[in-house]
Amino acid sequence: MLLQNARILVIDDDEDVLIALRLLLKPKVKEVVTNKNPNTIQSLMQEYQFDVVILDMNFNGLVNTGNEGIFWLNKIKKQKPETDVILITAYGDIDLAIRSLKEGASDFLVKPWQNEKILEAIRERVEKQQKKQSKKLQLDAETKIIGESEPMQDVFVKLKKVAPTDANVLILGENGTGKDLIARAIHDNSLRKNNPFVKVDVGSLTNTLFESELFGYKKGAFTDAREDRKGRFETAHGGTLFLDEIGNITLRQQARLLTVLQNRQVTPLGANQPIPIDIRLICATNVSISDLADEERFRKDLIYRINTVDVTIPPLRDRGTDITLLAHYFVDFYAEKYGKGSFSLSSSFIQKLKKHHFSGNVRELQYALERAIIMAEQHTLEAEDLTFSAIEQPQIQVAQNETNLDAIEKNTILTVIEKNNGNISKSAKELGITRAALYRRLHKYDL
Repeated sequence: MLLQNARILVIDDDEDVLIALRLLLKPKVKEVVTNKNPNTIQSLMQEYQFDVVILDMNFNGLVNTGNEGIFWLNKIKKQKPETDVILITAYGDIDLAIRSLKEGASDFLVKPWQNEKILEAIRERVEKQQKKQSKKLQLDAETKIIGESEPMQDVFVKLKKVAPTDANVLILGENGTGKDLIARAIHDNSLRKNNPFVKVDVGSLTNTLFESELFGYKKGAFTDAREDRKGRFETAHGGTLFLDEIGNITLRQQARLLTVLQNRQVTPLGANQPIPIDIRLICATNVSISDLADEERFRKDLIYRINTVDVTIPPLRDRGTDITLLAHYFVDFYAEKYGKGSFSLSSSFIQKLKKHHFSGNVRELQYALERAIIMAEQHTLEAEDLTFSAIEQPQIQVAQNETNLDAIEKNTILTVIEKNNGNISKSAKELGITRAALYRRLHKYDL
């Protein structure tokens, strides 16, 4: 991350300090937000994605202990642990500096500061963040994998262990969770990264196409075979073959695939001689592992062959704060793509995102935010700017054997609120309860 891409928040009760820092930083960073009131910090950090916060240590001119700065430092670290905080004060004290650094501050500067010194402090923070991010997300060379939630950190840990090996990997997850990105990340961090990465959507192939596409054919093998053609296994030789939607292939296709994987060689259609292959196999499916274990649907011997290690990608609704993180990323991406300047996200916009079920996962979030950027008339996105198409409405189904009344009530409330685009009054009326009763239930179910 370069300095000109950084977002900075400055909190100080001295208007002259705010003006000075705004004038200093505005030409050098992407965005600088200033405010006199520290009580706005949490709402501002929810609305914007700040890289560095510059925070005064004393907001009460009569008391200069620095306790206020430490208090707000802890609040920031609790809300966004990854945010760098630079504390500034007019009362230089070595004990105070040591205490602030122990509490999690990234740097400690004394007023009046030298412009070059404060710029250097910010630059150091931004560069360290870049190194940390590239290290944490080195699983993506051509694509961006974003996630700080515990479920995604578990995925990253597993990928870092499995990527350098030649083990076959089975990626599990709902549609839209990014299974293809994970497959690409494994290849990009493997010893085969400089060799081909070949993707095939095998779930869409008929029996005839399955063999000709994967194994290739010789001229004259069938009516339209006018020339020799390599199959995907041959094309991926030395590299990685990614078979998407593996759970949808027929038992006959499974038998052919198993033979190739066991023998490590393919025989093109119309050929007599087998061709040795050297590939690393990655497969993906939205079918659960328990359903794959049904032998009437999927061969167990093939499961063992393709599933040396399985990686389960969590649905977006289980990824907590990643929704906000991804929202900021996609908003910035599409704002730049369509040349619309920078955007901030209002608290109502964030809340509407968090309440949505996202049955389409990250893909649904991405398209919803692209639509919001295209249609937005202001540079602060509000709840009404966020709309979900009919195909993206949450399909919250209660299992036939679901007898838990709380689960049924929660799902019904979610469905009705989404139907009314977050309008509480309309939702309460449709549910036949008062607004106050609906708010109590929202609080009860942490919605």
